[in-house]
Amino acid sequence: MSVLDVVVPARAPFSAVVKAGQIVRIVDLESQQAVDALFYNANDYGERYSAQDTLAAQAASGGTYYLGMGSVLLSNEGRAMATIVGDTCGFHDTCAGACSCESNTVRFGHETRFMHSCRENFLAELQKYGLGKRDLVSNVNFFMNVPIRPDGELTVDDGVSEPGGYVELRAEMDLLLLISNCPQVNNPCNGFKPTPIRVVVSDV
Repeated sequence: MSVLDVVVPARAPFSAVVKAGQIVRIVDLESQQAVDALFYNANDYGERYSAQDTLAAQAASGGTYYLGMGSVLLSNEGRAMATIVGDTCGFHDTCAGACSCESNTVRFGHETRFMHSCRENFLAELQKYGLGKRDLVSNVNFFMNVPIRPDGELTVDDGVSEPGGYVELRAEMDLLLLISNCPQVNNPCNGFKPTPIRVVVSDV
């Protein structure tokens, strides 16, 4: 039974509290749309998602650089925050970070300095919960294709998710979920055309 079902417009932020045991489904409605996400313990914002701990644990168990079916998202206290329990894409990034005005300028030129970005989306949502810049941490980039070149450099490539593709996460604790429906138009993470997504939160 769904307790929340919302379409997040292209380029827009979104946030919600997800109770332990609930399932979050993020749907890529039109394909090739990157979805940046942050996770915080809803009862203690000081505990938040840790990309480093997540990937270290995944590597120790023989996993890959990408997140996918069965991946456990760990907090900075080493506790499970969420588990990927459904996935039509196959892999998701957690190393490339979120786009920002500053990174746009460095990567794409000064004329992109004032383009809207995920960092600004996150900051707008964080303010609603009394949080700010110091609370920004590494994020997950659902549906984002970030292969590693032989020289170790990360590159952003065309997304591979199909229309209606989704990823499902089971909350392992009460979570504050923040989403930036990525507005980036300077690389192919959104197929150069940001589109809406759908977020559904359901009881098991």
